[in-house]
Amino acid sequence: MTQAYDKLHSVLDVKAFGRVGVLYGGKSAEREVSLKSGAAVIEALTSAGVDVVAIDVGDDLLERLQREKIDRAFIILHGRGGEDGSMQGLLECLGIPYTGSGILASALAMDKLRTKQVWQSLGIPTPRHAVLASEHDCVQASMELGFPLIVKPAHEGSSIGMAKVNSEQELIAAWKDAANYDSQVLVEQWIHGPEFTIAVLRGQVLPPIALGTPHSFYDYDAKYIANDTQYRIPCGLDSAKEQELIDLTARACDAVGIEGWGRLDVMQDEQGRFWLLEVNTAPGMTDHSLVPMAARAAGLDFQQLVLAILADSVATRG
Repeated sequence: MTQAYDKLHSVLDVKAFGRVGVLYGGKSAEREVSLKSGAAVIEALTSAGVDVVAIDVGDDLLERLQREKIDRAFIILHGRGGEDGSMQGLLECLGIPYTGSGILASALAMDKLRTKQVWQSLGIPTPRHAVLASEHDCVQASMELGFPLIVKPAHEGSSIGMAKVNSEQELIAAWKDAANYDSQVLVEQWIHGPEFTIAVLRGQVLPPIALGTPHSFYDYDAKYIANDTQYRIPCGLDSAKEQELIDLTARACDAVGIEGWGRLDVMQDEQGRFWLLEVNTAPGMTDHSLVPMAARAAGLDFQQLVLAILADSVATRG
């Protein structure tokens, strides 16, 4: 992955895409975000002259895919059922090319625990963590990791079910709440310092974005609703440190097998060290979303970004 953006502008004639099914909505906890992302993608593709079929993914998906006779799929489903490898597997069985990462990378990236284990095995920095399945686990984690901590459902996105905790009692309560979303709950050391998000597109790393919020962390409200979230591009790092972040992003994405596009979340501690949190293989594309912001900094408007994502499905799975 490189930081040169000239190739991102090279998009095939829209006729080469054929009939494109935009898969959005779905039944995950992130349905509402996906509906907004999908509507924006559909509008951009339609205005570019692409033959688009909007498919709100439900129980009749297989029937609709066969009936609509699409030539390729633009996956803008967030969370389970769209970002976890299952949709990618179905499309491969049907012989339909699609956007984004393949089956393995999608499934791996959706699993925060196993993503961390892969990174750890390669010496890529990620915060210390534990898996919670009981109140006893919570007590052990608090003793081993200290406070504050961040609790996460292992297979959810958009900060759903996440909570920052400062005591054993808060940790137990947060674990019970997160367990409503996922049978596997992860707890991580809290990293004190700035947060960054870095998008990748067609093998290239886009300009990093520094995030700021008055919330205790970059939660669902800060991501999709609040108007006081700060996005800084340039990100404020000196050139050497920014390049270190870009190189680390490329290495982390390669380790997971990211293709097409994605977004990595990173913290920087008080000593200036970077710590990788997670990678998203179908990030949001709403008016609050981060990948479109990074693309603009690289010289691509929203329509060009959407076409670039779609063009990669021709190059890699056409």
